[in-house]
Amino acid sequence: MVTPVQPPPEPSNKLTDPRELLAGYLDFYRDALLRKLDGMPEAALRASALPSGWTPLELLKHLTYVEVRWLRWGFAAEEIAVPYGEFGPDDRWHVDEEETLDELRAAFLDTCERSRRIVGAARLEDFAAEGGRFDEPGQEPSLIWILFHVLQEYARHLGHLDVVRELADGTIGE
Repeated sequence: MVTPVQPPPEPSNKLTDPRELLAGYLDFYRDALLRKLDGMPEAALRASALPSGWTPLELLKHLTYVEVRWLRWGFAAEEIAVPYGEFGPDDRWHVDEEETLDELRAAFLDTCERSRRIVGAARLEDFAAEGGRFDEPGQEPSLIWILFHVLQEYARHLGHLDVVRELADGTIGE
């Protein structure tokens, strides 16, 4: 049985400001990630439905660290002790048994808020600070490039999560 879920509207098709458009779609996808996880049975959150082996909780943790790597460690050049914190000892995405959806969701929301502050304090045409992820001069990308990269990462992974959620309990939708 398939259960369609009605999503909130996408950002307005009248937007012409690239900053508002990028921010609007990033928030739309951030929200979609949480919507797709809401109500998923605990067993489905922690099990893989695909041969690649990732779980929905691992995907949530991964997208948290995508924001950390690209905006905090990348663009802002913050010191981040473990920028690839979603990886376990076997070099795969990993969520410890004691990590809960609520904890991972709270970390994700906090990270998104920090990302919004970083983006809000810069211009789209600004380049990442040297240091952090970009420790060699000349390799620093622009903020608009980083935002497009993060946006495509969300879009791609949420397509994967669409399939996993439908397999788990038949729920479909943006």
